[in-house]
This record gives sequence, structure tokens and C-alpha cells, in this order.
Amino acid sequence: MKILSIFVAVTLFALSPTGIAASNKNYCGELKNAFGPFDYLDRFNLKDKLEIVEAYHFTYEVENLVRGVSSVNIGADLNYTLRAWPNHHRALAALVKLSIREKSTHPPGLRYPVECFFDRAIRFNATDPRVRSIYSAYLSHAGRNKEALEQLEIAADLEPDNATTLYNLGLLHFKLKNYEKASHYAEQAYARDFPLPGLKNKLVQVGKWRGGSAAKHSEK
Repeated sequence: MKILSIFVAVTLFALSPTGIAASNKNYCGELKNAFGPFDYLDRFNLKDKLEIVEAYHFTYEVENLVRGVSSVNIGADLNYTLRAWPNHHRALAALVKLSIREKSTHPPGLRYPVECFFDRAIRFNATDPRVRSIYSAYLSHAGRNKEALEQLEIAADLEPDNATTLYNLGLLHFKLKNYEKASHYAEQAYARDFPLPGLKNKLVQVGKWRGGSAAKHSEK
């Protein structure tokens, strides 16, 4: 699993409108679709349906923002993918990267603004922790750290032993200068063998590293 703080590692520009009314299904659209919608968490049981979408709309080129496949716009292929599979993790991650690259919350080819696709994914399956984590990254890189924290806390509640989620919770708390909580989540992540020492190093630099169960992790 790629680390969330790496795959969306640049600042999101021109986020508008702030606090979009993404919870309004009339604004973000009904979930009913001509093909699907299907649950990405059930993708191994729906492999044939996933392969159809990924073969024609979510190819390597689309995921890596090289070019569109069934459309001249990458956004149109992501739009189709996410309408058929609202909580498609990799497509949501690609959508965030496209928004960052285009410096737009509504890149060409998308039926809705970017944030609506997170609303749709959450409405479709509110118990998918990965969606919450990706949404948190989107919000954090837009400077909406308190909202990002809320989403990541939900992800941690849904999947309490996920070391990456715990690590990212620590990073967000550090960013908000909540050093005690940052240290707490760092210990939790390192106790679950999270490999990167970045959060520990940050805490050491401000004199807030408590050690504890993560003391065995040395700086690199």
C-alpha cells in the first residue's frame, strides 16, 4: 500500500467552492448508474465487471494521468470509472492527483466537482476506510486540516490496526501542533511496524518524542 502522505505530496491549489455542499445528493447526483454501481471492497467477487471498466476506462495511462483512453480527457475516464465503482480506491487517488495537476476542483471531463466523488463514495459505502483516508489527504493538501482529521479518525475507527492510518493521524496532529496526540499515534504506528521514521524525527526535533513502544525504531 502506498503511503498516503507520499502519493498526494503537493499542495492543492484553487480549491473552490470552500466547504462544497457535497452531502447534498441533488448536487452530487444519484448513485444509480447504467452499469453498476459496484462496491470496490467486493471487487474480487465482481472481477468480470471490474475488468470491463478498467480495460476501457481505467488503464495504466489513465491512472498515471498520461492520457485518456475512451475520451480525450482523462477526467472523462475517471468519471466513468467512479460512477460504476464509486469507491474505487486507485481511481479516487488518481482523481486527487489530477485535481492537483490541473489546479482545479472540476477538471475537464468530470460530471461533478472532485469533492462530490468522495461524497458519492461515502454515500455508497460509509464503512470503507480507504475512501476516508484518501479524502483526508485531499482535504489536508487543501489546507482543511480539521476536516481531514475528522475523516482520518473515521478511517481509524473503521480499521484500528492500520499502521498507515495511525501514522498519518500522527502527521496531521503534528501539523496542528497537537504534539501529545502526534506522539501517541506515532507510538501506535511504530508498534505495528510502520517503516518510515519521518514522524518520529519531527517529534524529536521539537522535543516531543516520548519513545515508548516505538523506541526500537532508530532514525535513518
